Amino acid sequence: MNLLHNRICRSAKWFRTVEDQVLPWALRGVPLGPRVLEIGPGFGATTRVLARDAPELTAVEINPKLASHLRRTLPPSVNVVEGDGAALPFPDGAFDTVVCCTMLHHVPSVELQDRLLAEARRVLAGGGVFAGCDSLPSPRFRLLHIADTMVTVDPATFPDRLRAAGFTDVKVSTVDNRRLRFRAA
Repeated sequence: MNLLHNRICRSAKWFRTVEDQVLPWALRGVPLGPRVLEIGPGFGATTRVLARDAPELTAVEINPKLASHLRRTLPPSVNVVEGDGAALPFPDGAFDTVVCCTMLHHVPSVELQDRLLAEARRVLAGGGVFAGCDSLPSPRFRLLHIADTMVTVDPATFPDRLRAAGFTDVKVSTVDNRRLRFRAA
């Protein structure tokens, strides 16, 4: 992340936005099973909120510095694993719910995003739910990503990408042309 984006994502204002707006909207109606995996927690804004309701929460973060930061700052009940969402270090069917919020656009290619989707499906137990959200491109969003990875998800093609990864009961919606929400079984 560039410096501006980094500063925003670790701010108290972003944490409040995640807690009050982003997660309630993204996960409305999604039952968090007992074993929850979060892919790409970054600075942990979503993880802190998820930890309140998830009996067993594991967070996978690719950035070693962020993974270390999360281990120091999250509740001890959260298992933080340094790893790649496109090559998850877990057995098949290990989680009841898989969540990724505001991070897919940081995955550097559509191909790697699709590998992450397939991995999320692989580690999801039968009857489980994959859910999350991401930002859609806007002038402000593009500005925040100057010299930063930004491969946005197209709401028109994302349902087919989820189905190609093996998901069913796919639902994708947007709000205000700013955010995309998804869930799949």
